[in-house]
Amino acid sequence: MPTYDLQDPTDVDILRANFDIISRSEWDEYIALAEERNIGYKNINILKTAERKAGISKFLSPKVILWVMDLVERLDADDEEE
Repeated sequence: MPTYDLQDPTDVDILRANFDIISRSEWDEYIALAEERNIGYKNINILKTAERKAGISKFLSPKVILWVMDLVERLDADDEEE
């Protein structure tokens, strides 16, 4: 995953756009995968929050979006290894 500077408005816009691309059904798949892999209570809850805010990243802070996108990247990487 690329490194994002949360102080740079351009990086934050790119991060928000990447978040908004993910549909609600894709979030369901990520949540199911996270529960299957038991990645932790807090991580699963933040993915559920992301599902509720799918397509409307303006209601989430850049730190939360970065956390969620990092989880998505980890889940995708683990999925490719299998």
